Amino acid sequence: MTIELPSLPYPENALEPHLSRETLQYHHGKHHAGYVDALNEGLADSELADYKLEDLVQVIEGELFNPAAQAWNHAFYWQCMTPESGTAPGAALQQAIDSSFGSMDKLREAFTTAAADNFASGWTWLVKDNSNRLMVMNTDDADTPLRRAGLTPLLTTDVWEHAYYIDYRNARGDYLDAFWELVNWEFVASNFQ
Repeated sequence: MTIELPSLPYPENALEPHLSRETLQYHHGKHHAGYVDALNEGLADSELADYKLEDLVQVIEGELFNPAAQAWNHAFYWQCMTPESGTAPGAALQQAIDSSFGSMDKLREAFTTAAADNFASGWTWLVKDNSNRLMVMNTDDADTPLRRAGLTPLLTTDVWEHAYYIDYRNARGDYLDAFWELVNWEFVASNFQ
């Protein structure tokens, strides 16, 4: 089975003015595509070649972990954003947010602070545990909550510089503010269910 580069769930210019067409062309069309290509090349004639990407990320070790996890992380990241502003988390997710953080504003503050303070290149995640408790966590490089027993990823943002350098240069905080304008709460809520 060949791992395919998923299409973006919206046109390349749909996230403007928050993320430009140029950023998506580079980030999806070159960077994400590069991970998919490297993974497929490494999997050729491997006993893991028939695994689905999500299953592969959970079991793969060594040099192929990076392209596998980055391919999955990026595919998940694109789904976390939408050009449709004003989506809401839904009652069940909102209740979990209130229970875990106190309010949507407190979640946003915790997530943004974690993402801004993530020193390494990596990802910031909203995850739930087996008791539906929500938490924010950072991962370095290609690491992903998929590899942590009992955690389900709900939302992520990419804090590698390639995610924001074209539009925001070194202003990660500005990128994070823009990210919150794009969060696809319907997708996040579906992950919570």
